[in-house]
Amino acid sequence: MANLQVKTPTDTWVSATWDEYLQTIENPIYTKAKSYYYQGKLRIEMSPVSHDHASDNTFISAAIIIFCSLKNIDTKGLTNCSYRKIGVQEVQPDISYYIGDNANIIPRGTSIIDLDTYPSPDLVIEIANTSLSDDKGEKRLIYEDLKVKEYWIVDVKNVDIIAFTMVDDGSKRITESIVLPGLLIDVLKEALKQSLSINHSQVIASLFSQFQERE
Repeated sequence: MANLQVKTPTDTWVSATWDEYLQTIENPIYTKAKSYYYQGKLRIEMSPVSHDHASDNTFISAAIIIFCSLKNIDTKGLTNCSYRKIGVQEVQPDISYYIGDNANIIPRGTSIIDLDTYPSPDLVIEIANTSLSDDKGEKRLIYEDLKVKEYWIVDVKNVDIIAFTMVDDGSKRITESIVLPGLLIDVLKEALKQSLSINHSQVIASLFSQFQERE
């Protein structure tokens, strides 16, 4: 792939070597871009983050932290963090979590998380506004390969949450989180729908009560 420093197609998968991938993401024009590398292809996502994407990202993150706090589940949440298997794969999910015994496994001061040194996150979430088909397809395959335990896709346009658990080198749909026991996906979906017309504070307060009732 020639002339990587000048122009690389964005929001699509492009054939590239690992060295070409590194050269591309070091280009200053991609400083704020999200980047992925898988099976000899790179993907640079440059789409502006819309209000709806940012809102759903913030809401889901808050809901998970509140649930974990109430249930005494140790959790470390990361936004747009990069994970790398040198020469093979790199991902940068919208949200990711280390849970339980892994909550404090990544030391402060770590830059890109080296997956040859540390485990993959337990839960990965992609907020899909313009990238739904890719999040359901190629990215799901990446997270299967990386042995992520659970993968959610928040479908911004359809106000939906699609959740998968990773099993037998593949994945299957779930209606209740396995890594966050007791967290029903439909409860989050309904709260997400409410957040379209009610501010986050009010919806989170309602969720707080629901989470307490299920204790």
